[in-house]
Amino acid sequence: MTPESVLDIGREALFLTMYLAAPLLLSALAVGLLVGVFQAATQIQEMTLSFIPKLMALVLALLLGGPWMLDIIKDFTVRLFISIPGMLG
Repeated sequence: MTPESVLDIGREALFLTMYLAAPLLLSALAVGLLVGVFQAATQIQEMTLSFIPKLMALVLALLLGGPWMLDIIKDFTVRLFISIPGMLG
């Protein structure tokens, strides 16, 4: 196993992490922005008002994108396990 192959695996894992986290983070960002605009317009400064909608958006994003995310992780793991014998010998 060469240092280049370790860096390639690490780079691919980091890219995969960003790729899978993006839908969740973007949904929370969009809902937070909408709630922030609503709070600024109505001058309601309640902290739980921003927390609950973000939590609901994350749950919805996980329900909709969860099977896709699991499939991506499964494919990466299978490829990694299949390539282990070639890396060792």
